[in-house]
Amino acid sequence: MRSTLAVSLMAGIATAFITVPGFAQDQPATPAPAATDAQTAGKTYNADTVLATVNGTPITLGNVIVMVGALPQQYQTLPDGALLKGLLDQMVDQQLLAAAQSASPDTDPLEVKLAVENTRRTALASHAARDAVMSVVSEDALKAAYDKLVADFKPQTEWSAAHILVDSEDKAKALKAEIDGGADFAEVAKANSSDGSAASGGDLGWFGTGQMVPEFETAVKALEKGSVSDPVKTQFGWHLVKLVDVRETKAPTLDEARPQLETEIRQAALEAKLTELRAAGKVEVHEDAVPASAIRDANVLTN
Repeated sequence: MRSTLAVSLMAGIATAFITVPGFAQDQPATPAPAATDAQTAGKTYNADTVLATVNGTPITLGNVIVMVGALPQQYQTLPDGALLKGLLDQMVDQQLLAAAQSASPDTDPLEVKLAVENTRRTALASHAARDAVMSVVSEDALKAAYDKLVADFKPQTEWSAAHILVDSEDKAKALKAEIDGGADFAEVAKANSSDGSAASGGDLGWFGTGQMVPEFETAVKALEKGSVSDPVKTQFGWHLVKLVDVRETKAPTLDEARPQLETEIRQAALEAKLTELRAAGKVEVHEDAVPASAIRDANVLTN
């Protein structure tokens, strides 16, 4: 009987693909198999070590390692023993189903042949992208990128504010009178504000230009630190706005910027590689050969 894990894996296997922004493929999801035989706990193995056979067709350690690398993140932390058993159960089922459908690649349905082409292209491209960015991040490259970031950095004003949101101008005016009379703004917000910030006394945290609706931003910019506005109408209702503090942004430290800079360096290296390949290759695109709606016409796969 198949394990519960195998059933879950059957539903959850993901095909590996290029994820340019985060470069999840920069490092293999699992350690790459050694070029020579490995030895662990007295057992010698390599990528060709057979772990199962299905009507004479082998399923190898290499097959399993590649499958592990394509698993969604939630499966990566499972114990190796459970994962090995679950994957082998799944791959046996897959081979049985595959053989029942087609005896050889020559008799595969057209849709399967095209899927194999796409999978091969994607896997090779992912491998090439990883190679292109594997060693481009160095401390010198990071320092150069950071120096440019600092040189280009332009401080921006940010405001820390709190507000009280109500549904009428009259109610806003009444609450403003309470605050002018000495009531604590945060307590009035907790008791009366209609949005989620009420629990924190109306605190909205820090924000920059363009992050609030125009009427709210205009009111904030007109306030002195610690003062409270008259009622301000926006699309959300009526606000009383309190300016808590003002600051100028600062360039991040190298450690703070490191993840972003590493991504940008890798991105630039991949873009340079693609530019080089496009310049050296012959690329012709004929997207006007079909109507755009043709990409959803699955009937062409059976004609």
